[in-house]
Amino acid sequence: MRLAELAAALNLEPPAQEDATIEVRGATHQADWATTGDVFVAIRGARVDGHTFIADAVARGAVAVLGEGLPDGATCPVPYLRVAGARAALADAATVLAGRPSHELTVLGVTGTDGKTTTSALARHLLRAAGRPTGLLSTIGYELPDGVLRQPPTHFTTPEAPQVQQILRQMVDAGASDAVVEASSHALALDRVRGVDFDVAIWTNLTGEHLDFHGTMEQYFADKALLVQRARHAVLNLDDPWTERLVPMAAEHVTYSADGAPADWWASDVVEGTDDLRFTVHAPAGETTAVLPMIGRFNVANALAAMAGAHAVGVGLPELVAGLATFAGVPGRMEMTEHVAGDPRVIVDFAHTPPSLEKALETVRVTTEGRLWVVMGSAGGPRDPSKRAPLGEVATRLADVAVFTEEDHRDTPLEEILQEMERGAREAGRTNFRSIGDRREAIRHAVAEAAPQDTVVLAGKGPETTLERDTETIGWDEMAEAREALSRRRHP
Repeated sequence: MRLAELAAALNLEPPAQEDATIEVRGATHQADWATTGDVFVAIRGARVDGHTFIADAVARGAVAVLGEGLPDGATCPVPYLRVAGARAALADAATVLAGRPSHELTVLGVTGTDGKTTTSALARHLLRAAGRPTGLLSTIGYELPDGVLRQPPTHFTTPEAPQVQQILRQMVDAGASDAVVEASSHALALDRVRGVDFDVAIWTNLTGEHLDFHGTMEQYFADKALLVQRARHAVLNLDDPWTERLVPMAAEHVTYSADGAPADWWASDVVEGTDDLRFTVHAPAGETTAVLPMIGRFNVANALAAMAGAHAVGVGLPELVAGLATFAGVPGRMEMTEHVAGDPRVIVDFAHTPPSLEKALETVRVTTEGRLWVVMGSAGGPRDPSKRAPLGEVATRLADVAVFTEEDHRDTPLEEILQEMERGAREAGRTNFRSIGDRREAIRHAVAEAAPQDTVVLAGKGPETTLERDTETIGWDEMAEAREALSRRRHP
C-alpha cells in the first residue's frame, strides 16, 4: 500500500507529493521490531517517548512515522504524519495494512476477570465441532483452523494491535470462517483489539484485579465494557452484579446463569463427578442434558457462555451438546495429572485471585474424600498487592492445609509477599499453613505429605511457561513439576 493510500484510509493529511508513492508494508511501535517498509508509530508512554527511537526504526527499514507531534527541535528523516492518538493510529494502520481481516470472519470476543480462557477454548471447540473452521487467539497462544497451538512474539494476554491483525489475517488465509478472541482489559484499554469487528461479546464476570493498571473498579469495568459496546450481540452473565449496568450498553443481548437465575440460558440438576460435570441446559431452543468432561462447578457457567455465544452465530442446541461432550479441556485450568493407585489427586489450576481461588477450592472440595491441600503464591512487582492477604485467608479457610510459596515475585522481596499471605490467615484465626519459598520444594512437600485420598491443588501458574524471580526469568512447567513430585513420592 502506498503511503498516500494509508493516509487517506486513516483520514490524515496527505504526505508531500514526493512521498506519496512510498510503499508501506506493515506497522509497529517497537523500533527493534521494525522491518523494511514499516511505518513506525511513536507512542508517548508514561516513562518513555517513542520519538526517541525514530532513528533506530528508520535504520531497520521504517519508511514513515506516525505520531502526535515531533518534540520541539526534533527532526524526522522520513515522512512524519501527525495523528490525534498514537495508539489508535497503530491499531488503525495495522488493520488497514492487514486488509481488515475481521470483516472476513465471524468473531466472538470473550472478556471478564475469570473464565476467559476456558470460555474461549470452549467456544472455539463448539464451533469446530459444528464443522466451522475456527481460529483462536487466547492467553495460551493462538490457533489456526488446523488446531496447532502457536505462540505470538509477545507475552501479553492479547498481543499488540499489529500482531492481532496479522494473526487474524493468517486465520483468513488458512480458511477460517470464525475466530474466538480473548480480550483482556489491557487489550481493550490500550486499543490492541481496536479494528476487530466483533460479532458477539461474551462477558464472564468482574472482580478486583489489575487495579495497579486501571486504578479503580469503575475504570476496570469501563475498559472491559468496551467489548460489549462494540459488539453486535452480547452474552451476559446474569449471576454477575455488573451485568445490570451492561444491559443498556448492548445493541442486543442474551443472558446466562449457572445459579438457576431466570436467564435465557441456565443450568439445573448439576452433578459433579470426579472427572466430569452433568447438568440440564435450559435454552431458548429447549432443554436437554449435557455432559462436560471437566471438573469445577464454575465451568458450568463457562459452558453456558460458550454455548450461548456459538448459538448466537448459528450453531444449534443438539450440535452444542454433542460438541460439549468431546471437549478435551484447557491446559492449566483444572487439569489433573494421570492418577495412579496410592497417589493423591493433583490438579493444576490458574486460579490467582481470591474469588477464582475460592471457586476452585470449593469445587474440588466436593469430590475430595480426604484432606484438601493448596500450594499457591501471589505476584509481586507492580501487580495488585491488595489481594495477597485475602488469598491467604481464602486458602486457609477452604483448604485443610495451605502451602504459601512464590509466584512471579519479580522485584518484590518474596518474604514480604509470604508475610502478607500469612497475615491474612492469622487475622482470620488460622494456623493451617506453612511457607516454603521455593515453588518446586513447596509442590514436592505437599505431594509427599498428602494421603492417597487427598487432593492437592497447585494454584496460580496454570499453563505459564516461565517463573519470574527478582530480575531472573526461568523456564517453568507446573504440570511437569507435579508429575516429578508424584514420581519422587513413588520412588523416594
